[in-house]
Amino acid sequence: MNDDFSSVTQKIADGAALDERDWQTLIDTHDLIALGVAADDVRRRRHADRVTFVQVVDVPVETAANGGTLPDQAGELRLTGRPASVAAAVAAVRAVVARAGSVPVTGFALEDLQGLCGHELGRLGEVLLELREAGLALVTEAAADTLTDPEPVFDVLRTSGLTLARLTVGDVAGQAAFSLVRRVATWDGAGTVCRAFAPLRPAEPSRPTTGYSDLRQVALARLLVDNIDSIQVDWAGHGPKLAQVALTFGADDVDAVPAAAPDDLGWRRSPREEIRRNIVAAGFAAVRRNGRFETLDVHDRSEHE
Repeated sequence: MNDDFSSVTQKIADGAALDERDWQTLIDTHDLIALGVAADDVRRRRHADRVTFVQVVDVPVETAANGGTLPDQAGELRLTGRPASVAAAVAAVRAVVARAGSVPVTGFALEDLQGLCGHELGRLGEVLLELREAGLALVTEAAADTLTDPEPVFDVLRTSGLTLARLTVGDVAGQAAFSLVRRVATWDGAGTVCRAFAPLRPAEPSRPTTGYSDLRQVALARLLVDNIDSIQVDWAGHGPKLAQVALTFGADDVDAVPAAAPDDLGWRRSPREEIRRNIVAAGFAAVRRNGRFETLDVHDRSEHE
């Protein structure tokens, strides 16, 4: 670890503002182990040894009214897809909330809701209020690459009382993604409307990766994005192995763990037990949460040591 990198990580530990040279030192660092150690230190200061996870049932918006039995392990019902209209979005929320019981219902990409509103902030605020009154707990996500002027949008979210489960990098990758991570870190108040930042795009079979760039991006996100509390990886989108290793590079929340296994293989092979074992094996305590980011139970790593 060189002196410049050590100096920057010390400034982060002290809560000091980074200057242009500091930013560049971090982005130019290719020592993955040093980045990982520094990011892990930051995440432990924020979250100790706790790693949260949520088990999700995806509900396509076009079939929301069809009903069906909910898996016992569901911690979140998530409406997926782009609604055809505001009325369709509200109707879908009401239909799912009616059978959700105590399980929170989330849904929609913020950019899709903005499109339905003609990108008018006043109308967006009205729609968010309608969705909240219908029972929506949180908006699922917003893509950072679509937010050219985020502060007014954040103000609308705060006023509506309906905030974001996560902010994502959207469709950018490579150096553009690193630049976007840096931009997100400058957004004042992002943490008041975004519960987590997801710095990785879902894996694409056509774009194989060694994992080096993914882990580097997770670590940089934790080191730079101090205005959002949690760094999130996606169990379904990134795979169990990358998600597990990312926990040691600064991630502290795992999204999209299935609520039911494809086949009944017994509780020891259930998704909940698999994610718990992976988190504990990485040296952390597994904390099951729901779609509102409320703790449901804690699986202490000491139980398996």
